[in-house]
Amino acid sequence: MLFDTPVRLGVQIQPQHVQYSDIRDAVLRLEEMGVDILFNWDHFFPLYGDPDGEHFESWTMLAAWAEQTERVEFGALVNCNSYRGADLQADMARTIDHISKKGGDTGRFIFGTGSGWFQRDYDEYGYEFGTAGSRLNALASDLDRIVDRWGKLNPAPTRKIPVMIGGKGEQKTLRIVARHADIWHSFVTPDELPHKLGVISTWAETEGRDLSGLIVSNELKDRDETVADALYDAGTRLFTLGFSGPEWDYSIIERWLAWRDSKNA
Repeated sequence: MLFDTPVRLGVQIQPQHVQYSDIRDAVLRLEEMGVDILFNWDHFFPLYGDPDGEHFESWTMLAAWAEQTERVEFGALVNCNSYRGADLQADMARTIDHISKKGGDTGRFIFGTGSGWFQRDYDEYGYEFGTAGSRLNALASDLDRIVDRWGKLNPAPTRKIPVMIGGKGEQKTLRIVARHADIWHSFVTPDELPHKLGVISTWAETEGRDLSGLIVSNELKDRDETVADALYDAGTRLFTLGFSGPEWDYSIIERWLAWRDSKNA
């Protein structure tokens, strides 16, 4: 795993209870502040607060971010594999990758994905909810299709689109991580990380994959610098932070940017 890479801060703009103009302004300010990655989430209804409050769709928003931004990487934390066909996901990701290239050499899109869990999305939009196991099985097979489709598209993606997978289940999720992920995201504690990384390494041997380039990601919500330091010592190099409006508190972002910069000094 890449424990010697710079620390990066990713901010997840929660697309709920705000107008899109608020989100657009937040994207602009966060990029100007120096945030490394911007995320949204892939749901159809709010996860917090009024369950029927204002909410926006993930992928169309990401395409707008691709055009609006100049420097930051971006993606969903995370895409729900169940909501769109595998080959369509591949084509959408490739297209957003190209939109975000603009004047640079490569695009900036990160394909964060997961198996899905929010049953209301499934029920109201007509998707089969199935079981946690069946959704993970679908994610595993669909990721093979997505990677295969990226190799067939014309034009091809501008780079190997980084795949980010979240979760910590040792029998299925971490095997998918070992097979496909460039970034592994979780909420595990610093004490849990060595064991989970060992499981990933074992699965990587089974999959015949070199994971020396894997980036370890974790969440900062409800954590302080002491915990962040411990996560860093355990190998975490990407730290994510949920950010909600309409009363955006940018002082929290400034605090964690300062911590990031202290680690990279």
